[in-house]
Amino acid sequence: MTEDVTSRQVRESDLEHAVMLLIKGLRAAGAAAGLAGDELDESVARTLAFLRRRLTGDYTIDEFGFDDDFTEHVALPLLRPLYRDWFRVEVRGAENIPVEGGALVVANHSGTIAVDSLMTQLAVHDETPGHRNLRMLGADLVFSAPVMGPIARKTGSTLATSADAQRLLNDGHLVGVWPEGFKGVGKLYKDRYRLQRFGRGGFVAAALRAEVPIIPCSIVGAEEIAPILGNAAPLARLLGLPYFPLTPTFPWLGPLGLIPLPSKWLIEFGTPVRTDDRGEGAAEDPAVVFDISDRVRETIQHTIYGLLQDRRSVFY
Repeated sequence: MTEDVTSRQVRESDLEHAVMLLIKGLRAAGAAAGLAGDELDESVARTLAFLRRRLTGDYTIDEFGFDDDFTEHVALPLLRPLYRDWFRVEVRGAENIPVEGGALVVANHSGTIAVDSLMTQLAVHDETPGHRNLRMLGADLVFSAPVMGPIARKTGSTLATSADAQRLLNDGHLVGVWPEGFKGVGKLYKDRYRLQRFGRGGFVAAALRAEVPIIPCSIVGAEEIAPILGNAAPLARLLGLPYFPLTPTFPWLGPLGLIPLPSKWLIEFGTPVRTDDRGEGAAEDPAVVFDISDRVRETIQHTIYGLLQDRRSVFY
C-alpha cells in the first residue's frame, strides 16, 4: 500500500516537473517572439488549454478534415509573424467580406510558392468580425504531399472541385479560389502582375448555384518574394512538378533559397459581385458565366495597377 502511494507521488511529482518545464519553455518562446506581460501570460494559458483539449479529445473535425482548434491556436499564430512583421501586410476593403453567410473570394495567384493563399486566409480571419475562416480550394498536388497535404486539410483547404465548392458555399462558408492556378504562381518575373487565364469559370457557376456574392481580391507583394527568372521544364517533368523555378536564390543556396524576400504586401477586397439576380439556370449559361468571370478578372487586374501605384517601393 505504502509502495503504491509512493509510486503515485513520484509520478505526480514527475508530471508536475514536466508541466513546469513546459511552461518555462512556452514563456521563453513567447518572449523570443516579442511577447511580454499579460500578453505573454495569455499566450501561455491558451497554449496549455490547447494541449489539454488535444489530450482529452475535446475538439471537432468536420467532414472535409477542417480542424478549427488546430487552425486557430497553432497554424495561424505561426503564420502571424510572417504576415505582420515580414511582409507587413496592409489590408483594404475588409468591410466587403460578409459578416455571415456564404461568399466566394477570388484572388490573383503568384509567388512561386503559394504563400499568397495563406496570407489571404490570415487577412480574412484577422480583419473580419467574428474572425471568419476562409476555406481554400487547392490543387491535387497540395494534398498528395506527405506533410503539406494533411496540414492543408486541417487548416480548411479542400480539393478544387465544383462539388466541394458547392457544398461549402451552400453551408454558408467563405470559400477562397485562385483561378490562375499554377499558371499564376509559376509565371516568370517579367510577366509579374499580369493575370493569366481564369480557366473555365467553374467557380462562377458554383457561386451562381449557391446565389452567393463573389468578392474580387487583389494581392500585391507576392510576385517579389521569389522572382522566377527561368523554368527548368525538363527537370520539372522528371519530378512530376508543374514547374521548377530558377530564382536569384534557388536552387543556388539550397534550402535557404526558399526563404521568401520581405516584400511589402497590399491586399484589397473589392465590392462584392452579386449572383442572385441572374435568374434560374444562369449557372448553365456559358455567356453569363463568362461575363461574370471576365468582370471579376478585370476588376482584380485594374485594382492591382492601383495598388502598385500606391506602394512606394517593393520592400516598404
